[in-house]
Amino acid sequence: MTETAIIFDCEFLCLRESPRRFWCAPVDPDPVIAQIGAVKLSLTGDFAIIDRFRVHVQPIDRYGKAYEVSEFFTWLTGITAQTLADQGTSLSDALAQLDRFADGAQMWSWGKDELNMMAISCYIAGVAPPIPAHRFDNACKLFLQAGMPEEDVAKTRSDKISEYFGLTHPPLRGHDALDDALSVAYALQHVLKQGKLTLRHFAPATESFRMEMVNAG
Repeated sequence: MTETAIIFDCEFLCLRESPRRFWCAPVDPDPVIAQIGAVKLSLTGDFAIIDRFRVHVQPIDRYGKAYEVSEFFTWLTGITAQTLADQGTSLSDALAQLDRFADGAQMWSWGKDELNMMAISCYIAGVAPPIPAHRFDNACKLFLQAGMPEEDVAKTRSDKISEYFGLTHPPLRGHDALDDALSVAYALQHVLKQGKLTLRHFAPATESFRMEMVNAG
């Protein structure tokens, strides 16, 4: 395995009540991504953050038309229609950039952001997912292994995980994909330095490991 891990996060379209409605109301957009952020974290030495990545994606609907960005989404994420017009790229190009940035390393998110990124967004855009599912994993299980109580994992968001550990770092904006990835990366860096996680914990999950997690629960 590589000696780096990629911590990533996605921002996907929503209205104010979309999460509560599970994006099922007639007015809700499909939860396609508009931004990907990622951090390359060394799993050896001083566990440095080696590199950072952010890309904006022009979200399109299932008919190939560009989505309008709601005022709520802009308030939540800071992403405006002008941002997407000036900086947005196609989903295929954004995922190719992410894959090059990862350079073969396992990719971790707080939860399962890859489902919005690879499954929903690719399905809506009509493109084949270019990165296989086994390249992704759930960072929450890393914190469980590091001793974080399950109930705390369940109620803590990605943008609050570094705050949970009382860490000091440059200011981060919640619901910015790169900053949310940084929040998780800072927290992982912290537990790595404490010796609560090691390189082996970042190996791709095996069936036996999944069964250990089920039995432990």
